[in-house]
Amino acid sequence: ESQGIGVRLAHGHVLICGLGLGWAAAACAMRDAVRAVTVIEFDPEVIELHRELNLFAQLPPGEQAKLRIVQGDALTWQPDSERIDFLMPDIWLPLIDDVRLDHVRQMQANVGAGAIHFWGQELIIARAAIAAGRTIDAAGIAATVAEWGLPLVGPELPDYAAWTLAAARQHLPELAAA
Repeated sequence: ESQGIGVRLAHGHVLICGLGLGWAAAACAMRDAVRAVTVIEFDPEVIELHRELNLFAQLPPGEQAKLRIVQGDALTWQPDSERIDFLMPDIWLPLIDDVRLDHVRQMQANVGAGAIHFWGQELIIARAAIAAGRTIDAAGIAATVAEWGLPLVGPELPDYAAWTLAAARQHLPELAAA
């Protein structure tokens, strides 16, 4: 659910940073708008577990062929030559932290993706909007995102402000009572 917006908007060559259960990678590979999915995973044990379980074998052959898993560091990895169209980072353990935006900027500097949606994006936007004295509505979100200079996707969706506010009320203590 937390990666649903990113999966819905994924297109072209998708770079996913952090394999986890592989759900986002498999879901992206199933989209017609996606031609390739590269996953960067730091932990070789996670990669080995995926090899043993072979979960991606459950996908149709065409979708399996779109997937590539690379052992590497998401903060330093750079593509050889192929353009990255869509960046989906998900390398963090806590749902909310103070390093995520800097990490996304670093990954984007390395890959130059045309579009980005990162795990926890809505909560990071909400926190930044609150810190800037903005409301969590379309205008407050747009102003916050504009300051970051990243090609974030999601805020253009009609219900994005409502989703962001609902997530913020559930996960941000400063809005829990609101």
